[in-house]
Amino acid sequence: MQKNIACDIRKLNMGKTKTKKKKESKKELNKEKRHIPWMPLLILIAAFLVGAFLYTNNTESARLLRAYFDMLNNKDYEGAYSLVETNLSKDEFVTKVKDIYETIDAKDIQATITSNSQMSNETNESQVSFTNSMNTIMGRITFGNSVKIKRSDTGIKLVFNSSLIFPELKEDERVNVETVFSKRGNIYDRNGMSLAKNGEIYEAGIVIGKTDDTTDYQKLASLLEINVDDIYYKLDQDKDNIGKFIYLKSFSKDRQDIKQELLKIKGILIKDKYSRVYPYKEALSCVTGYVLDSDGMCGIEYAYNKKLKGEDGIRIYAENKNQEKTRNLFERKAKDGEDIKLTIDGELQEKVYNIFKDSESAVVIMDYRTGELLTLVSTPTYDANKFIVGLSEEEWNNLQNDKKTPLFTRYLASYAPGSSIKPIVASIGLSRKDFTAEDDFGKSTDKWQKDESWKDMYITTLETYDEVSNLRNALIYSDNIYFAKAAIKIGINNFKDSLDKLGFNKKIEYEEDIKESTYGNIDSELALANSGFGQNEMKVNPLHMGSLYSAFANEGNMVKPYIIYKDVNYNDLNNSSNKNKKNVYDQDIITKEIADIIKEDLKEVVEKGTARDCKIEGKTIYGKTGTAEIKKNQEDENGEEIGWFDSFDDNNHLIIAMCENVKTLGGSHYVVNKVRNIYESF
Repeated sequence: MQKNIACDIRKLNMGKTKTKKKKESKKELNKEKRHIPWMPLLILIAAFLVGAFLYTNNTESARLLRAYFDMLNNKDYEGAYSLVETNLSKDEFVTKVKDIYETIDAKDIQATITSNSQMSNETNESQVSFTNSMNTIMGRITFGNSVKIKRSDTGIKLVFNSSLIFPELKEDERVNVETVFSKRGNIYDRNGMSLAKNGEIYEAGIVIGKTDDTTDYQKLASLLEINVDDIYYKLDQDKDNIGKFIYLKSFSKDRQDIKQELLKIKGILIKDKYSRVYPYKEALSCVTGYVLDSDGMCGIEYAYNKKLKGEDGIRIYAENKNQEKTRNLFERKAKDGEDIKLTIDGELQEKVYNIFKDSESAVVIMDYRTGELLTLVSTPTYDANKFIVGLSEEEWNNLQNDKKTPLFTRYLASYAPGSSIKPIVASIGLSRKDFTAEDDFGKSTDKWQKDESWKDMYITTLETYDEVSNLRNALIYSDNIYFAKAAIKIGINNFKDSLDKLGFNKKIEYEEDIKESTYGNIDSELALANSGFGQNEMKVNPLHMGSLYSAFANEGNMVKPYIIYKDVNYNDLNNSSNKNKKNVYDQDIITKEIADIIKEDLKEVVEKGTARDCKIEGKTIYGKTGTAEIKKNQEDENGEEIGWFDSFDDNNHLIIAMCENVKTLGGSHYVVNKVRNIYESF
């Protein structure tokens, strides 16, 4: 037993000794490694590589290759020909090389030598490998290549073939370029309905050689609404190209009647063509705008053109003598555009458009809790699809010369507000405590002037009343004199400062340029008095008016209108402690107490005042009418009138409606009755 233990101890000690020797050996080795002169070695390697690079790029072959590409950069194709050995004649060489490099718009062509073999004494040839790079129509391209160098009695030359241009290019091939078009993003409404999409239209044309004596060119021109002489001219230009399709005009797939009539004409061919399509036609064209030559020209198409358009790709490819594509040489892939979702409700927009389509109007409907724009109508308007298929000269002239200006987007402009501004004036006076809602401003009368300094100038109002002249009755009867007095109580500077805080004279945030609301020159008490009921030089934009009225519906919060959809938690918004605080001009710019006072008064305006035509059984509507006179002076009896009705309900709808030229139509009552139709559709 003791003997075995002693043996095990010896083995253990021997193992420890071996381990110790191994560790000592590793330490010695590490010491030796630490003493290797790494820095001088690295410098030596770097010097070798630099020397090799300089040698490789400064040989006779390298200088020849660079000289060749320098001549291509300078478009000296004949000079380049003198440096090559080829079976092509000078003209053939110049034509081939020039065509390829100029087709791809090659510039700054560079060659960096990567390897350079010794010239063979037997064959008098060497091989040079290099990296070729150049700026082209698709950006900078870089690729590896090689060329044979041949020495003769006259010196050394590059052995030219098509692969010197591009390695994969064959002798009987040429190079061409094509755009790889990106798909434009779609525009959707809040419910996922397409407002602008990529669809199809028809292309009508004539096939050369397929017409005969029965071909009725006059009927063809009439159906397509083009000049018959233009048809004859196009046919004459290509009369020898038998079988060629000569494009004449595009038209909508909705026009099946035109298609059937065209197909009765000998030689006519109708083809499908991918195109932008606007399903809601006139109802939404003012919002979407339209596209020409792949770019948005107005509306959302213009404002978000870059996002919708994406980025076109480009392809450099080889083709054979029959102009058939053989292979892609280089390609930058297209990046499709992004879709855009709007707050607009397409179905509601169409209803509102049909109600107002015969008027000169602007109608804004928004969710007053958030500022979401549910409709934006401007009438009369145009059909965006007609711009896509191509307007005839007559159609274009009619659009441009129409006195009702269908190409003008009215909700982007500003107009005299008339009495629709009165609730705003009231909110200013109440907020500043210049008067209270119960203050009596004096007996109602049909005309008034502050004093004799106004001479023969009077403020007039249409309807007098026997009740006390307080805020509620002044709004119900739309008393101009009350609000002229209210403005004077506020004072010129205070009036202007308060309007500035409410967004006047400021750019309105929106995707398109909006004419800001202004109060103009208020340099006297008379001008101030007229401004108090929306005359003088005051002008308000309909979108801004929507913001102003949202304060009365939204407990004093004046929201900013917006059209790009975003998720909203409406349950939180219905909780008064969680009102939408982020999308307001200024928090509590009008207090809840003042907003509620005016709101109740606006209810009375609809119940028994100037807007009673909009009283609907089972609905509660709050609103104010306004009729603004547009005339040269106080004696002018031929001036026009603008009618407004600004209103909201208890279901989060706020409607701003303005119509021009309503003098013979009943003034603001004309607008009230149209808005009633909208509320009845909810």
